Amino acid sequence: MDPRAKEQHVHSVFERIAPKYDRMNDLISFGRHKSWRKFTMRKMAMKPGDTAIDLCCGTCDWTIDLARTSGKGGIVGLDFSQAMLDVGKSKVDELGLSAQISLVQGNAMALPFPDDHFDYATIGFGLRNVPDLVTVLSEMRRVVKPGGKVVCLEMSKPSRQPFKGVYYFYFRQIMPLIGKLVAKRHEEYKWLPESLVSFPDMERLAEIYREVGLENVQAYPFVGGVAALHIGTKGSDKQ
Repeated sequence: MDPRAKEQHVHSVFERIAPKYDRMNDLISFGRHKSWRKFTMRKMAMKPGDTAIDLCCGTCDWTIDLARTSGKGGIVGLDFSQAMLDVGKSKVDELGLSAQISLVQGNAMALPFPDDHFDYATIGFGLRNVPDLVTVLSEMRRVVKPGGKVVCLEMSKPSRQPFKGVYYFYFRQIMPLIGKLVAKRHEEYKWLPESLVSFPDMERLAEIYREVGLENVQAYPFVGGVAALHIGTKGSDKQ
């Protein structure tokens, strides 16, 4: 799928699944995505007052975690799906965080922010959906300050059998069925396993982090490699 077609397809998918997105995340990950995010926040070591941009923020669960941890620093949640942002905004408003969190409908490939602006740039379960992940990681690096961190929490690819076979059977066969039964969106949830086909494995993504100029790259697998966390630091010299 060419980049433009992928962008349009992914946009249409997330516009349609937005109302059931949170419930489906809990079901298809068996609730593990929450513990993965908690682990990520510990590794980030965010300090009070730190700022962050959360790309592909969806319904804003991670955006909210960033705001709560920062306490007073400005947090931006950016997504290209207004339907997802609408769900996220209702959460942000209900929690009284609207003064701290700004939600922006925008393109992760061309962030509307200046260089060296944030302490962190994060993306959770969104990197495999973008048209060009190298461009997105480069943009994330651009907008963080020297010493700032680029953080990605994403699905990955187990390498060891028999777990690998079980995982791919679940991802390709069972998960779309859950989508059909719970969210009434079989075709949309077929996209999720398809989106992983050309996505790099954990080691290759760490290499890409280094190729875009990030330093001290750390990668952490979850549950045998079904998901992975990557953290890289922006050095003092610009590309």
